[in-house]
Amino acid sequence: MAKKPGTNPKGEFAFFNVVYEDGSQRSNRRVPAELLGGLDGDEPARGFIIEQDREIAEKAGRPPLAIKNIERVGAKKK
Repeated sequence: MAKKPGTNPKGEFAFFNVVYEDGSQRSNRRVPAELLGGLDGDEPARGFIIEQDREIAEKAGRPPLAIKNIERVGAKKK
């Protein structure tokens, strides 16, 4: 059953843009917010996205792409 609009709590997910070694990009990949923060910052997002990619590639019957760069959506460039 569909949820009513606005019933999801804000801040439940953080969004990341992922650039792969072959130059392709996926935007707004969702990562649970509880994995992030602390001393590791956004680094746990890489492991979560790698695992997602592995599962997707397995279902599609192809090898997963190697990740070149991950950056949080809306983060300021250093």
